Amino acid sequence: MSTTLTESPPAGAQPYPRRWAAAAVMMIAALMDLLDVTIVNVAIPSVGRDLQASQSDLQWLVSAYLLGFAATLIVSGHLGDRFGRRGLFLAGVAGFGLASLACGSAQTPGQLIAARAVQGVTAAVLVPQVLGAFRTMFHGKERGAAFGMYGAVAGFASAIGLLAGGLLTDADLFGWGWRSVFLVNVPVAVGTFVAGLALVPATKERSAGRPDVLGSLLLAGGLVAVVLPLVQGRENGWPVWGWVCMAGGVCAVVGLGVFEARRGSRRGMRGAAAERGTEGRTAEGCVTAERAGEGRVTAGRTAERGAAERRTAERGAAEQGGVAERGAAERRTAVERPGIVPLLPARAFRLPAFSVGVLVQLLFSVGMQGFFLVFALWLQGGQGYTPLQAGVLTVAFSAGAFLTAPVADGLAVRFGRLVLGAGALLMAGGFGWVWSGVDSAAAVHTGAWPLVPGLVLAGAGLGLLAVPLVNVVLSAVPGELAGGASGIFSTAQQFGGAVGAGIVGTVFFSHADEGPGAALGAAMPWVVGGFVVSAALCGVLPRRGRGEV
Repeated sequence: MSTTLTESPPAGAQPYPRRWAAAAVMMIAALMDLLDVTIVNVAIPSVGRDLQASQSDLQWLVSAYLLGFAATLIVSGHLGDRFGRRGLFLAGVAGFGLASLACGSAQTPGQLIAARAVQGVTAAVLVPQVLGAFRTMFHGKERGAAFGMYGAVAGFASAIGLLAGGLLTDADLFGWGWRSVFLVNVPVAVGTFVAGLALVPATKERSAGRPDVLGSLLLAGGLVAVVLPLVQGRENGWPVWGWVCMAGGVCAVVGLGVFEARRGSRRGMRGAAAERGTEGRTAEGCVTAERAGEGRVTAGRTAERGAAERRTAERGAAEQGGVAERGAAERRTAVERPGIVPLLPARAFRLPAFSVGVLVQLLFSVGMQGFFLVFALWLQGGQGYTPLQAGVLTVAFSAGAFLTAPVADGLAVRFGRLVLGAGALLMAGGFGWVWSGVDSAAAVHTGAWPLVPGLVLAGAGLGLLAVPLVNVVLSAVPGELAGGASGIFSTAQQFGGAVGAGIVGTVFFSHADEGPGAALGAAMPWVVGGFVVSAALCGVLPRRGRGEV
């Protein structure tokens, strides 16, 4: 594109004429990521049998993708804002297609896990560019419609992914089996890349700060250090290095936040000092000019002294003008040269509502991702369900979410945090129902109906909790921090999913020798308990969300 769109276009500027075509292309690209979150869960047992993967390998198939996404999401959004979203979007699409090809061609568990991590990284590169471009291409009611389209597609993607994963694995197209769930992305990526070259405009932020690349590397290392011992610790007898690694990861993330807070404080102090210095130099210039004026009054006494004083006046006026110009230049520099954008904005984390909201987001992601990993293993490994049968059964969860998601925001307007707490309790109750059904299930291929009501109930709780959570929490965050705060929310969701696969999967595999039913029964208290704690934490959130009356 020859023109670059910015988020705040000049008054009277015409909107990008092919914006809806570009939005459709970008949504198809984002759909690859949205599907891959769930499409792989149903195929995991088949992957394990075909590649002779260990139990920790199966956990990494989920955690590697989510970790790669979580570690890259925030900085990739900042990179797109500063250097342009179109190039990063196309790079993300191309990278995701190549990583999917590598997943489908993997011959060992290690190759597949590495390719899954790359998939997560490239997905995190393309997804923020989609949302950022929507903010730039659309305005007013059109922007709301565009984001509504994104939300609707994201909601349906979970159900489509579960069905598509089972269908593709069972269909065994070209003898590919489970590999089809990855290879299906390749032609989609090629098509969206070509269409993106022709339709997606170049967009960026005019006032974007510098991305903190080194900080993002430290954040990535810290997140990996936390999850690594959770997944590998059991098979290695919980060695000391695992606990040290986990503690080091937590310290790295906390240390990054503290460093960024201090850097922001120092920058603010330097700005204040520069302003005071500018004011002081301007005052000195005024004094010089005043003295020069006095010299002009005495100029009539003698010609020689008058000439000298006139020269003094000229120097004073010139000095005053120079001081004023330097002060203006310093003020322009302070405005036009933004600093490094913090990955973990300290001002947001100082707000109890935001900190607690991030914790709620993390906990429900732990429970949900952990549950679907072990539930798929129990259905196919213990109950003899085919991948397609398992996918159809778990669609009941998505059906429950479809029932409550459309009304969740309206209920949150009236009842605020009570809706979120109710949603978390419904998820706890629904998964508790499934837990009860597992305990009473037959040894092989129990009927689906004892499990369906619990899945529907849990899905209904998800709609009430996840849909309004961001709005209610961000209502307590200042507007200038909303973008960074929403990035933290998404990162917490992905990281929570990786942690959930680690914790819940480890508990499941620790009891695998007792049978799949006993293993799932041992893991379920962690799932249900996470949602009970989330419900309690919702009591700290703001009473009402943004825009409520």
